Amino acid sequence: MYYGFDVGGTKIEFGAFDKTLTRVATERLATPLQHYDQFIAVIAEQVEKYDEILNCVGLVGLGLPGTERVDDGTLMVANIPGLNGRRLRQDLETRLQRPVRLENDANCFILSEAWDDSLRDSPSVMGLILGTGFGGGLVYRGEVFSGRNHVAGEIGHMRMPVDAWFWLGDNPPLFQCGCGQQGCLESYISGRGFEALYQHRHGQFKSAVEIIEHFYAGDTTVIEFVEFFIELLAICLGNIFTAHDPHTVVLGGGLSNFERLYQALPQRITRYLLPIAQCPEIRKAKYGATGGVRGAAFLNLQP
Repeated sequence: MYYGFDVGGTKIEFGAFDKTLTRVATERLATPLQHYDQFIAVIAEQVEKYDEILNCVGLVGLGLPGTERVDDGTLMVANIPGLNGRRLRQDLETRLQRPVRLENDANCFILSEAWDDSLRDSPSVMGLILGTGFGGGLVYRGEVFSGRNHVAGEIGHMRMPVDAWFWLGDNPPLFQCGCGQQGCLESYISGRGFEALYQHRHGQFKSAVEIIEHFYAGDTTVIEFVEFFIELLAICLGNIFTAHDPHTVVLGGGLSNFERLYQALPQRITRYLLPIAQCPEIRKAKYGATGGVRGAAFLNLQP
């Protein structure tokens, strides 16, 4: 059995998957935010419980909103203070007496998509999350590529390309990113950036949901803004695709549900690629909110 834990700032979702990758168990647990020993206990007790129920020694994978430092195994997790600086993987392995796989939650999201039957033979799959923030992950031949420092795919913290900066006009906003830098892609082409740019250009706040609703209602001001934003997104993605040249791109996060993106992006992105290049297939994530727990479990399908 493959056990996956999708760890978030409020809840932990658990899933057990059999050898056919069919989910056979589901539970949700509250995330202990401050107390490390309590966090260890919650994970370990869940594993031990399902070992007994399913009569197996399950293979364990965790997806976290953070990163494990390569050189010492400590964690950097923004919204779960009790995990910061801790060697979670090693401590769980000691408690459970088995290997534990651990990855960033964005990588788990795209691993789940890449192991879908329709993509399993794809040589490279890139996942892009257009949610509150903007991030991504890379899967090559069925395996997550994390990079030297486990930050491969953190494309939200690339800076705006110069052509995108020019596209913002004569008075471009210099947004501050949560990472401490300015001009990060995350601050402009995420759901939060979608809202911030609308407010900058039109002097009033609308939520992403409201902007999209007004777009479909035929509001000409909003239609103009949406087309402006899609062009900005196309410029940024064109730069990313030139660097990575993925075969397939899967979009997740709240903005990925905006169908206009799939109609407009492929043609527009092509203008920002090398002349010999074609835009990769861009598709919507299939597994939605369940992708994280699937991907965490499937970490143990990798070499």
